[in-house]
Amino acid sequence: MVCAQCGAVNTVGAKFCGECAAPLAALSRDREKRKTVTVLFCDLTGSTALGEALDPERLRVVLAGYFERMKAIVESHGGTVEKFIGDAVMAVFGAPVLHEDDALRAVRAAVEMRDALPELGLEGRIGVMTGEVVTGTEERLATGDAVNVAARLEQAAHSGEVLIGEPTLALVGGACEVERVEPLALKGKAEPVAAFRLVRVLAAPERSHESLFVGRAREQLILQDAWSRVQAEQRCELVTVVGEAGVGKSRLAAELVSSVDATVVRGRCLPYGHGVTYWPVVEVLKQLAVVPGDEAAGAAIRSLLGESEAATSAEEIAWAVRKTLEQAAAERPLLVVFDDIQWGEETFLDLIEHVALLSSGASILLLCMARPELGERRPAWPMTLRLAPLGDADVEELIPSRVSEGLRERIKSAAGGNPLFVAEMIALVRESGNGEISVPPSIQALLAARLDQLDPIERGVLERGSIEGEIFHRGAVQALAPEETQVTPRLAALVRRELIRPDKAQFPGEDAFRFRHLLLRDAAYDALPKAVRADLHERFAAWLEQRGDLVELDEILGHHLEQAARYKAELGRPDAALAERAGERLAVAGKLARWRGDNRAATALLERALELLRPIGLDVHLELHLAAAVWPDAQRAAAIATAAAERARAAGDRAGEAAARVAAAYHRSAIAADPASFDELEALAHAALPLLDEAEDHAGLVSVWVALGWAANARCRFEEQALAAEQSLRHSLLAGDPQGWLFSIAQALVYGPRAADEALATLEALLPEALHPAPLMRRVVLLAMLGRFEEAWPAAHEACERWREFTGHGGEWVLAEVASLAGDHAAAAGYLRIYCHLLEERGHERDHSYSASLLGRSLCALGRHDEAEPLAQFGRERGNEQDVDAQALWRQVLALIHAHRGQHAEAEALAREAVAIIGRTDGLSFQGDALCDLAEVLHAAGRTDEATTTLEQALDRYERKKNLAMAAQVRDRLVAVTT
Repeated sequence: MVCAQCGAVNTVGAKFCGECAAPLAALSRDREKRKTVTVLFCDLTGSTALGEALDPERLRVVLAGYFERMKAIVESHGGTVEKFIGDAVMAVFGAPVLHEDDALRAVRAAVEMRDALPELGLEGRIGVMTGEVVTGTEERLATGDAVNVAARLEQAAHSGEVLIGEPTLALVGGACEVERVEPLALKGKAEPVAAFRLVRVLAAPERSHESLFVGRAREQLILQDAWSRVQAEQRCELVTVVGEAGVGKSRLAAELVSSVDATVVRGRCLPYGHGVTYWPVVEVLKQLAVVPGDEAAGAAIRSLLGESEAATSAEEIAWAVRKTLEQAAAERPLLVVFDDIQWGEETFLDLIEHVALLSSGASILLLCMARPELGERRPAWPMTLRLAPLGDADVEELIPSRVSEGLRERIKSAAGGNPLFVAEMIALVRESGNGEISVPPSIQALLAARLDQLDPIERGVLERGSIEGEIFHRGAVQALAPEETQVTPRLAALVRRELIRPDKAQFPGEDAFRFRHLLLRDAAYDALPKAVRADLHERFAAWLEQRGDLVELDEILGHHLEQAARYKAELGRPDAALAERAGERLAVAGKLARWRGDNRAATALLERALELLRPIGLDVHLELHLAAAVWPDAQRAAAIATAAAERARAAGDRAGEAAARVAAAYHRSAIAADPASFDELEALAHAALPLLDEAEDHAGLVSVWVALGWAANARCRFEEQALAAEQSLRHSLLAGDPQGWLFSIAQALVYGPRAADEALATLEALLPEALHPAPLMRRVVLLAMLGRFEEAWPAAHEACERWREFTGHGGEWVLAEVASLAGDHAAAAGYLRIYCHLLEERGHERDHSYSASLLGRSLCALGRHDEAEPLAQFGRERGNEQDVDAQALWRQVLALIHAHRGQHAEAEALAREAVAIIGRTDGLSFQGDALCDLAEVLHAAGRTDEATTTLEQALDRYERKKNLAMAAQVRDRLVAVTT
């Protein structure tokens, strides 16, 4: 006997040989499929009266003729009669065999059935509905809501009437003439259902020709011009090609790639869309295999690639990636192609814009492809090209000459100028072998029809590949189909059929394949029942976890486990252990995203994690991570922390409740910024510390010490801030979290009471782990305080340059501070003007008000008091009342202005207010500055002895701080005052 599957001689007499029987048996276990089908119900009206009028035997003959005629009509249009229910006929179009025009076949059958009933002496009504169902079960041909709605539509129809649902009308489009009826209140439906009375089916579908069809010559010229500019001007340019799926974006990019002499690299955004922020960047970096010469940039790249565990941030990554691309482009022009950026995370899109805006001196073209959804997410994104459908002449060139004229016109009409539609229909014609094709109502129906033509085992292989995504690996397919012994030949067959193509593998020793387009992957995936999807996602996660060599493994594993858990929950089979595994993976990914400064991705990941984990149990610290990630929305952060505190209270978790209460007060203080809010925060924090210490809750202690550091900073109690930051760092390490609080420590060391040399040693001990320029800028200030200007100036310019690379602007504030410590007030004023202008442009009013007063102080030192006055007034009017240093500073500047004008009483009052305000802090240098300004006021009033005493007090503050630079200036001033 010959095997029905492979054709080999089968000596055992079974239908299939042993090699084919095992995989077919496995496939039969999940032969159920999800399909979009069209269901038709036809029922007789007046059947009771007919039964009274006819002899029972005559009635039996009439009904038998009715059933036979209806069945024949259904089957002539490619449908299948599921069953007869009393006088009703239920038919399904799309099961067991799916056609691309099943909805059109159903409405044609409905019209023929309606017209045939009077010929049989009968009256009836018909309902037609399209929707997703499960097919292939032993009990029924189709199961789903579409079946119920079709039956309800039939019951709502009048005698001789056909009612169709809106999804059916959307598929048949201009092929039918319909009349809208009032939305129907159908049994079992919460909302009225839209319905349409079918009048007639047209001889051929009427298609709209309103769209403008254009060729690609203009678009290709635009890309070539961009490439020419990139080369001629040694610049970076961003070009984004936008269009619907299949309209030709990838083809346009491929034509450019083939025509340029360049290094070409590609990255793609995963269709998952949540939290996999840097996947396309990692793909590009791996292809380049270039490590930037800058040590810090190299460290950031190694961290991104998972080659080191050093902490980094979104700003550092963007800067380091730009450095890498610039270095690669220095040797040869670089073309970077990013696919499907509409799925990219916001941080990834920010990175592209960062590279495009700030790269210089290197020939780089960033060519991005996106669907129109990108414009909805990022309205300001520069859309360079919008691809319209192809014109008839262009479509004509895509169709092989062997295709008959009649079929050619039908393909052109159905494709609507979409080259993907054209290619798929030609492939369908080639595989059908009969040269016939029905006009597909949509690309989804076309792809589903093509999948239905596949060999069952080949289709099973394709569906298992779809679990991984658009790109999948042979090993993953084998793991998901362990019974299949011929995976490689099956994949080769699918390549020959042009459904997939080889691609670059993500794993060593693996073969990778890419679906010819994502819509094909979606069609294969959507056909799988949710129960099968759940099982395959879980099994794929197990396979992937064994590989263990993927960057952002937690995000991807979390996604697949999450999908498995959600599908099981939807099917009424929740799996708490699976949900917990998924949530834990997503939580790890979310915390890592937060630690590198990618709060948007962190928020999305942590929300998904908590949605899975909250039903299982309370994780206060994960809730607090989410609260921190949603910044700068402090109100939302406070609400999240408050809700966590209430849940902890209900659960009897006193330590968790205390930590959450502190976090809520911390976020509220950012909104209110008044003394009462800080008092409440400190009281709650100190009450929480013993509870958390007793529980050895290091994660909770981190959040409490962060809150205490915040309160100390707001009151300029810098030593308290430093101690709190050190405690935060200690407990974060004990909690196993890589998050440190270096920036906070650096600020407290510079402005607090610790001697500058001790502060510098402490900071430098922490700096090897820091790539961000902010702590380096704080180190510069300490060097300047110590009078080490030969080191401070080069380090300041280097740190500012790095800051500019991260942010697009320089850190002129630190240059101004070094200049002021050096006594060069003209240079300080120049830097501060630049910085104030930047702050004004960016709307940073709080920082602007302080920096304006600082600029006013430098101008007073230059004798330009009239210029300084409006700056001091700006600081007075716009400064936050809780910013202690800002409130002292504008008073100091106005005091100097009044003293210069001889208004000594007003000047002294303001200067002494400033000394009193800043005296409540432990900022020794700030105190010294305020005392110096008071001495200037007293000297202007002729009170030399008091001025001398006050300068000696200022000198004491500077010497205690070991601010040698300012101490030297004060000594010079003392000489000038006393001689």
